[in-house]
Amino acid sequence: MDYRVTSLTVEQTREWGKKLGECLGGGSVVALLGDLGAGKTAFAQGVGEALGVIGPMTSPTFTLIHEYIARLKGTQVRLIHMDLYRLQRPEEAEVIGVEDAFVEDAVCLIEWPEIIEDYLPEDRLDVVIIGSGEQPREIIFHAKDSDWETRLKDMI
Repeated sequence: MDYRVTSLTVEQTREWGKKLGECLGGGSVVALLGDLGAGKTAFAQGVGEALGVIGPMTSPTFTLIHEYIARLKGTQVRLIHMDLYRLQRPEEAEVIGVEDAFVEDAVCLIEWPEIIEDYLPEDRLDVVIIGSGEQPREIIFHAKDSDWETRLKDMI
């Protein structure tokens, strides 16, 4: 099921990320889809804020993966933020250890997940951000199972 919201500013996009962050649990995998400049990193920063990440969260475009210490309902977890824009082939996901991030003591956010579609867990949330530049954004939360649907209903 899809849930759609509108964001008029970068701050609102970050705020939607924060709302989602408050609904996440250990082992959550969120695939962030959208064009360059759509706001995927701003959304991820909102998730990080909700999880108590200290310090700046930047896009891991050149390092591919950034890991942060976060808190989830009082328990320390890792927030793993990936940006796979630079991957050329899906097999490169194995080399950098993408699947190692899909564990219960972590929350994983993946920008540009399309290249590793076959490696992604079925139990994930897809967040599509449509728009760029000064345009409003449409944010679509695509729930693939009833657990995600329940969490999204509580959020929206």
